[in-house]
Amino acid sequence: MASDRIREHRNPRKVVLDSSAIMMLFEFSIDLESELTRLLGAYEIIVPETIIKELTLLSEKANGKKKAIAKPALKLAEKYEVVESSSKFGDDAVLEVAKKYEGLVFSNDKELRRKAKMQKLKTIYLRSKKHLEISQDFV
Repeated sequence: MASDRIREHRNPRKVVLDSSAIMMLFEFSIDLESELTRLLGAYEIIVPETIIKELTLLSEKANGKKKAIAKPALKLAEKYEVVESSSKFGDDAVLEVAKKYEGLVFSNDKELRRKAKMQKLKTIYLRSKKHLEISQDFV
């Protein structure tokens, strides 16, 4: 389709990952890269350094299922571009990085998505435990 060809050639969209979103990929067996390609065509994933620290802490100190999911989530997160932020809190870092890079926030955290909406940032979230969707608020 012509729209697919156009979408493939435009600049890649930045997608900023939240720790809960990364962990959710393992909880529901979502193929992040194929879902993002379906939604955006070209994209680049970035992870705030604060999120890496959160996942490291969870992989070391959490119990049970959370710890089991945090370890592979950390490995996946480190595969992508890790960027610094001035915030020490995960949600604030995600929002700061998304604003800086004009990116989309990938999270299922309702509070983070609400904050993103207030800052006129688009969000990506899990729909029906099967696929990702972009918020329609500012599309």
